[in-house]
Amino acid sequence: MSQFHSLTVKHIKKLTPTSVAVTFSIPKELAQTFTFTAGQYVTIKKEIKGKELRRAYSISSSTDKDGITIGIKKVDKGGFSNYANSQLKVGDTLEVMEPEGRFVFNTTKDVQNIAAFAAGSGITPIMSIAKSVLDSNPKNKFVLVYGNKSYEETMFYTDLVKLELEYANRFFVYFTNSQTREDKALFGRIDTSTVNYALLNKHKNVDFDGYYLCGPEEMIRLVQDTLVENEVDKGKIHFELFTPTEIKEELPIQADGQTSVTVLVDDEEFNFTMDKKSVILDAVLKENIDAPYSCQGGVCSSCIAKVTEGKAEMVKNQILTDKEIADGFILTCQAHPTTPTIKVDYDDV
Repeated sequence: MSQFHSLTVKHIKKLTPTSVAVTFSIPKELAQTFTFTAGQYVTIKKEIKGKELRRAYSISSSTDKDGITIGIKKVDKGGFSNYANSQLKVGDTLEVMEPEGRFVFNTTKDVQNIAAFAAGSGITPIMSIAKSVLDSNPKNKFVLVYGNKSYEETMFYTDLVKLELEYANRFFVYFTNSQTREDKALFGRIDTSTVNYALLNKHKNVDFDGYYLCGPEEMIRLVQDTLVENEVDKGKIHFELFTPTEIKEELPIQADGQTSVTVLVDDEEFNFTMDKKSVILDAVLKENIDAPYSCQGGVCSSCIAKVTEGKAEMVKNQILTDKEIADGFILTCQAHPTTPTIKVDYDDV
């Protein structure tokens, strides 16, 4: 199972009035541990006001650069993102879990043309994926549609403009702003017409090998539906949801009774009883068991475990495939037990 490591903040760059890019130094002895694939994220652990917080942040840096950079947008008043934007300093240390995640781009020797759609902080993993695509083959092309309220609120704006200059005729970005009319930007949110403008108008002769979508669920669903309507193979569409807030949703669970639970974590076995109305991860953490988790909202993959005995039902799933579910895997932050006994294995992932 992944572990936390103390990393030192090497650099902090202000991206917008409400976001920063934080770069960590990676010691030589941890270089292999923090090797990552473009699109992955790291989990940060920090105690604030006596409460331990864990948050997942996508890596924005290139896979062949020293250090790891993450983008953090302030979305709360008292949580970690507010701390990172207002108090975090160069030289501070944070507990960081090794990279993980399934929203990745794997480089090949073949020429690949990639299209991406991002909104707000959803640009963070797309930055890393874009750099990986462009650097892995001199013939690769990358087309990006990126939505924000305004240029002022656009994370990594200057970095994207630099990529346009550095990879002329291979990297194309279309900014769209929903609250301001500005030079060289479309007006409005990403919608069907925006998708068609980029793919069927500006790049109608490009055969795309993959599509990467990252941002709020509404945007992702709209883009996905538009691509499917344009006869894009669903297997080429990859997406990752970014929650607009760090506050966990209330889950509409309908279940009664108690379940006897056995949990396996790091080769240790734990036994306890829980209410079927509770999600498994909450019950595990209540028992002070050090299970892996991050977002607690069903949008990352940190808390995946395998049910080896009994059954569980997930309220929401945006991560696991049908085959993985059939094999017994669950998101423990979204799953509640439906049988009198259940055995959950965090190690068999």
